[in-house]
Amino acid sequence: MKSKILTIFLSLFFFGCATYYEQNIKLQSLIASGQFEAADKELSNDSKGAEGKNRYLYFCNRGVVCFMNGQYELSNNYFNQADYYVEDFSKSFGNEALALITNPMVKPYRPEDFEAVLIHFYKALNYIYLKDYEGALVECRRVNIVLQKLNDKYKKNKNKYSRDAFAHCMMGLIYEAAGNTNDAFIAYRNALEIYEEDYKELFGVNVPEQLKQDLMRTAQQLGFGSELNFYENKFDLKYEPEDNEKGHLVFFWLNGFGPVKDEWSINFTNTGYNDGWITLANEEHDFSFPIYIGNKSRNDQAAFKNLSFLRVAFPKYHERKPIFTKATISANSEEYDLQLGEDINAVAFQCLSDRMMREMAAGIARLATKKALEEVARNENENLGTIVSIVNAMTEKADTRNWQSLPYSISYCRIPLDEGMNSVQLNTSGRMQNSVPFNFDIKKNQTTFFAFHNLESDQR
Repeated sequence: MKSKILTIFLSLFFFGCATYYEQNIKLQSLIASGQFEAADKELSNDSKGAEGKNRYLYFCNRGVVCFMNGQYELSNNYFNQADYYVEDFSKSFGNEALALITNPMVKPYRPEDFEAVLIHFYKALNYIYLKDYEGALVECRRVNIVLQKLNDKYKKNKNKYSRDAFAHCMMGLIYEAAGNTNDAFIAYRNALEIYEEDYKELFGVNVPEQLKQDLMRTAQQLGFGSELNFYENKFDLKYEPEDNEKGHLVFFWLNGFGPVKDEWSINFTNTGYNDGWITLANEEHDFSFPIYIGNKSRNDQAAFKNLSFLRVAFPKYHERKPIFTKATISANSEEYDLQLGEDINAVAFQCLSDRMMREMAAGIARLATKKALEEVARNENENLGTIVSIVNAMTEKADTRNWQSLPYSISYCRIPLDEGMNSVQLNTSGRMQNSVPFNFDIKKNQTTFFAFHNLESDQR
């Protein structure tokens, strides 16, 4: 009997300790090593992927893999399914009840808010490659609409990431490519406001130099002399008009991979019962959470009152630092810096911090319920109480699922090039150096878009 209990204990322990990243290490390794056809095969062999509790992540990974394979329509089909799941997300009461006595990983995965947003970045890129600029603009507009809808749901501790500057940058770039200079100027101006008011303080991201040039160029093209002077003075720059015979390459550099979730725990103590409420507190972090038990049975109330100590597991992010920290484009004996537009790693950390302040009370209530059940079971039968205690310890686990094929950051630049075939080179530096050559057929007064993902980064 003891050996059987030990076997159950050990199996629960090792299964419970595995994070989502560790459970899916093969897929992540294939993506990180650029084996996208093999990654697609691995995903297609997942019989539960499209219907299982991790279906959102399944569709997002399939969308990324198809994007990297150049299957842009198919990529958007998968992202549409993920996007539909975000819009149609509904709770399963059975899963909610089960999660209350186990852990949140038994529920269907609900994406972090920024993950729901970044679907539209990839869809916009897909539409750009398909030469559907209107479709790409729709996805850029949806970024801030989605952010507003998500934030409107929260009564307290709203997300600090409530506007996306880079989405407005992309809108400006696409409007210009479509010949709509006036709307491009407005989009660039909106981007500038968000970088200055939100991104610098929240994420340490300054206004990209490329955005400054784009603002001044569109102001000059529209004949907005006072606006051009204003921005020249504001940026301490002198705008130099470009050669009208040139075409442009807009290069997006996706660098490394975003963070993966791990877990950490906080200890809480019961500070006492008062008028139907118990309060669980942690002095180190100055947390205090009241839980109402006045509507529970006498036995359940007694069990809650007897609680003295709780250890609650919460998710945390583990940063995967990219190997490369700087990149330039060499073209026509000139060097163009790729400038940071979106720090996805920083956005992820901020969004999780905001969410934890909203959901910490739910995590504490969940574990308090588990511990109270343990007390009730122990009063009925000592052995049963021991088994429930073991199960509680093994199932107290944070939700460590997240979209792990996202890049660490997105940088960009605009490069003027002569009409015809042009050779350019991406130069990356950091803990190592590398160069990748590209050839682009440039058309006069037209914009060519290209995205490249450097996959090199720490993998835990």
